[in-house]
Formats: sequence, C-alpha cells, structure tokens
Amino acid sequence: MYQFSYAEVAQDTAVDARERERQAFDHSIALLEKAEKSGPRSRDAIEAIYITRSLWSILVEDLGSADNGLPEELRAELISIGLWIMSEAEAIRVGKSTNFKGIVEITRLIRDGLN
Repeated sequence: MYQFSYAEVAQDTAVDARERERQAFDHSIALLEKAEKSGPRSRDAIEAIYITRSLWSILVEDLGSADNGLPEELRAELISIGLWIMSEAEAIRVGKSTNFKGIVEITRLIRDGLN
C-alpha cells in the first residue's frame, strides 16, 4: 500500500486550488465576453456582473485573511485589483460604464499569473 507524504498531499491540494481558481476566472471571462456582445442591460450582463462580483468578493476576503500564504504586498495589490473590478462591475450594473473589456483584460492577466 502506498502512503502519501503530507508534502505531496499539500502540493496536490495547492495545484487543485489553482486549477479551480483558473476555472472560476475562465467562467467569469466567458460570461463577461457574452455580456459585452449582448449589451450592458441584458440578462447576460446581469449574470456576468453577479458572478464576477461574487468571485472577487470571495477572493478579496481570502486575500485579506492572515492565513493566506501569499506575500503581504502581493495580497494588497490583488485586493486593490479586486476592488477595482468590483467597482467597475457595479458601474456597468448602474449604467455608468460599459467597460467589460477592461475587466476581461485584467481578469485574464490575473488568471494567466496563476502558477
């Protein structure tokens, strides 16, 4: 019988977590791109904004936790980005912006930076 070391299990868990994060970003990006085509007042936009804000809300909360393993400066930068994305999504929701592209570009950069 093969026994896994704690380090192997912890590494697998980190890899799995990064993959889930990547999938969540991919889902948000796909919804935002669809919403951009459908227009800012569309049902697609409502869904994209809701999912994007929910995703970033969860990420910001996790990044703000002392238990988060990322360096403090990186966490602060990601929190700032997340707050900007949530603010921009809210601006789209209330009709003050149509900047889907900006949110998509930043989200792609963050997704592509996952190791």
